[in-house]
Amino acid sequence: MNFLEERILKDGIVKPNNVLKVDSFLNHQMDISLMEQIGQEFHRRFADKTVTKVLTIEASGIGIACFVAKEFGVPMVFAKKSKSINIDNEVYVAEVESFTHKNKNNVIVSKKFLGEEDHVLLIDDFLANGCALQGLVGIAQSAGATVEGIGIVIEKGFQIGGQIIRNLGIPLESLAIIDAMDAETGTITFRAQ
Repeated sequence: MNFLEERILKDGIVKPNNVLKVDSFLNHQMDISLMEQIGQEFHRRFADKTVTKVLTIEASGIGIACFVAKEFGVPMVFAKKSKSINIDNEVYVAEVESFTHKNKNNVIVSKKFLGEEDHVLLIDDFLANGCALQGLVGIAQSAGATVEGIGIVIEKGFQIGGQIIRNLGIPLESLAIIDAMDAETGTITFRAQ
């Protein structure tokens, strides 16, 4: 069992409808020591890749991606869920559906921050159905960038996202893969990696 699986068992809460609450340490309140470990682990797993940018989607991926970008010594770019007046019209756009929020958003990245010279590492906190990652892959491809890999903190292995993303042929590394969760008993079963 790795450091993340141990933390999920200690502080994660299984809720009905396949929801895992990790907001006490990952995606609301953040344990900075854990974030450092996550950044270091993704750097170790993708050390053989050329990475010029780390790309994520707001909001929960931002903190994690910052620690990953720090380890690689590169900028972090995040796809915004809404366009503000200070973003010019030169943007890449993708529609993504959120498993957690049950809604669709157009996410955007300014063309000045992502281009064909970039080699990107995509980072996100969860992989459930894969919609957010498909959107980020689409944005990177629209920019002509090379997607070097995808790093996921927690993958719900019992949902279709992992299979969909792996079928794209992009290296995917998940720090913890959950094969089953039971809201009644609070049990979590991890996939051996």
